[in-house]
Amino acid sequence: MADRVLRGSRLGAISYETEYAAEPAPRQLIKFRCERDHEFSVPFAHDAELPSTWECRLDGTTAKAVDLPEPEPKKVKAPRTHWDMLIERRTIADLEEVLAERLDVLRARRGGPGTKSPKTA
Repeated sequence: MADRVLRGSRLGAISYETEYAAEPAPRQLIKFRCERDHEFSVPFAHDAELPSTWECRLDGTTAKAVDLPEPEPKKVKAPRTHWDMLIERRTIADLEEVLAERLDVLRARRGGPGTKSPKTA
């Protein structure tokens, strides 16, 4: 019975698989160069989507790929202003009408000329 004893090991500490007849996935090396002329290579899978930038290993700046084409710049959407949102909801004629009503209310409060003041009515 002593010859059939199983020995245990810590979980995940050792792999008992062998690399015999195992072939690694095909790879490609992409060269990157940062602003300070540090050049380094990063391995990627052959079918991976390649990034155009990578963080430099020596100084942390952004490095650009040497052999890859420049990426197309993203279209930046102009921020919408309050006026843009207002024009989406109302026409200019509507806005002029609202402005005239508000001006009449303000003139009535101040008792301005051409309006009926609440005291004389």
